Amino acid sequence: MKASIVREFGGGFSVADIDIAAPVGREVLVDVRASGLCHSDELAATHPLGYNPPMVLGHEVAGVVSAVGPDVTQVSVGDHVVGCLVQYCGTCRRCLEGKQTLCLNPSFTERSSDEAPRLSENGVAVAQGMGLGGFAQQVLVHEHQLAVVPDEVPWPQAALLGCGVVTGAGAVLNIADAQASDTVVIIGTGGVGLNALNGAVTAGVATIIAIDIADEKLERARSFGATHVINSATEDPVAAVLAITGVGADAVFDFVGLGPVTQQALQMVAPGGGLYLIGVLDPTATLTVSPVELLSMKRRVEGVYMGGTTAKRDIPLYARLYLEGRFELDSLVSKEISLSEVDEGYASLKDPTVARVVITDLA
Repeated sequence: MKASIVREFGGGFSVADIDIAAPVGREVLVDVRASGLCHSDELAATHPLGYNPPMVLGHEVAGVVSAVGPDVTQVSVGDHVVGCLVQYCGTCRRCLEGKQTLCLNPSFTERSSDEAPRLSENGVAVAQGMGLGGFAQQVLVHEHQLAVVPDEVPWPQAALLGCGVVTGAGAVLNIADAQASDTVVIIGTGGVGLNALNGAVTAGVATIIAIDIADEKLERARSFGATHVINSATEDPVAAVLAITGVGADAVFDFVGLGPVTQQALQMVAPGGGLYLIGVLDPTATLTVSPVELLSMKRRVEGVYMGGTTAKRDIPLYARLYLEGRFELDSLVSKEISLSEVDEGYASLKDPTVARVVITDLA
């Protein structure tokens, strides 16, 4: 099959013909129909985050099941499926508590080091990013990392369900448990932040404040349901949030992850409210917190990974809401590209008018 490979950190993506193994055990072979570009893969292509070149990245994957291993029970040939990077064993304490994103044995979904690799090139193993390796014509993945979706969901929209959608919407619905009476602030209205808006609208939140530095993004945030927008490049966002809410917001979601932005975000939180950290634009960023202030104001700060998602529950749910016209996915797909255009696709994400880019020439 053809795949877009990273051969060295910072060396970009290049298409090559590589070998993919036949499914064994609980593995599923999927013919990829769409694969979304996420900033996490761009970061993994330039920094060592647990995978080393040569490697195939890409984790927003949708496609058709073409073959299954002998022990597969959860999907069938012909199913339309969405891949999710949450790897879990299903039997550890965290999994049994329903917290699959905190699984104590995530490598359960991968082949062991003494087994033949799933991906190889001229006999040399090729790393499979996040158990998926979705920048390719096919993926070989454990059934735990797949969710079945209705055939009616278009491929580009389906692909986004696997990461950007569950991360944004899940932060609001699963982690913050937003209520209709809440006031919510969403900082950063890129692809993931827009899905937090989807989540807030789904929860019926009365006041939804979107903050960004690009008017184009803020205009799109309005179309996704933001009741107020703030351009933090032209006005003080903390003062603006306090002017709208009086006391601050019940839930503030930081999808940016820059030190000064996160510091401002904490100042927007109302007594008894929470700050939820999702974005990591600067991995070295720090947050200065006063324990006394947290105690006296009863504020909380929480890191959020993958929206606390349970993929086999949440992905079909969001797909159903989309088909019912209650969850916006169509306008998230800003651009469709070919497998050979991954570098150009990532460059286009710097354009504030672009929400998400999806590879779609994989059939």
